[in-house]
Amino acid sequence: MDEVQRIALDLPDGRVLDVCVSGPEDGVPFVWHHGTPGCSYQSAAKRRALAGRGLRYVSYSRAGAAGSTRNAGRSVADVATDVAAIADHLGAEHILTGGGSGGGPHALATGAGLPDRVLATLAVCCVKPYVGQSDFLAGMGEDNVTEFTLALEGEEALMPFLEADREGLVDADAEGVIATLDSLLPDVDRAVLTDEVGVDVIRNLQGGVRELYGWLDDDLAFTRDWGFDLADIAVPTYLWQGTEDKMVPFHHGEWLAEHIPGVVPHLLEGEGHLSIVVGAFEEMVDEIVRNVPR
Repeated sequence: MDEVQRIALDLPDGRVLDVCVSGPEDGVPFVWHHGTPGCSYQSAAKRRALAGRGLRYVSYSRAGAAGSTRNAGRSVADVATDVAAIADHLGAEHILTGGGSGGGPHALATGAGLPDRVLATLAVCCVKPYVGQSDFLAGMGEDNVTEFTLALEGEEALMPFLEADREGLVDADAEGVIATLDSLLPDVDRAVLTDEVGVDVIRNLQGGVRELYGWLDDDLAFTRDWGFDLADIAVPTYLWQGTEDKMVPFHHGEWLAEHIPGVVPHLLEGEGHLSIVVGAFEEMVDEIVRNVPR
């Protein structure tokens, strides 16, 4: 596989964004939004899947995560401006975009905010909005319930929880990650935390907790108004969610499937938060790449 190029991208507002790029230079960029916490790390499986379909794999650390300047008070919608800057730097008129878990809302925001540039959007295990959804926490693992409850109290309440969680992740192996995320991992997800997949998950998480403001500001943004209306999404959108997910419960996917115009939903029995990506990412890419003009 091609080497990953790392870019410290200077943004118009003075911030810097950590961006990674791999794959064919003439390929349409596929901009991936990492989960929460996460970073610009590119997994081997995604690199193979995207390059094999002629796409340029573009990842980045969200504002406040490793290598990217914090944008305090950011909304979910604000990410579209950062993605536009990435596309401009790459000279790309059009892009595909996708995101998993906490990256899902940011992928949707990119589709909503850049309708003239985004060819299609992929949202995997995506949380639904918190505002107006009284059942948001229903079915989540204990750690996530605690995390979002503290997020509602604000930065000072949430940060000590994130600092404590980081201790269990920063030097962990696969067994350590399973122990730290115990309440969030069904058996189907534990089963995939081996070999290459385990390494990729660990590296993404460890990069994501090196600096905590990206994680913190994601949580705060999720519990506020996202800054855009799902009803305004006008680009082809594909949604994937599994019934066994304890990080983002199945009812989140069901709700999003009912509220995103024209969405193509894949609501899968027996899949978890990690297993659905491991088992179906190539199928997800095959579906979204059909929107690239020949």
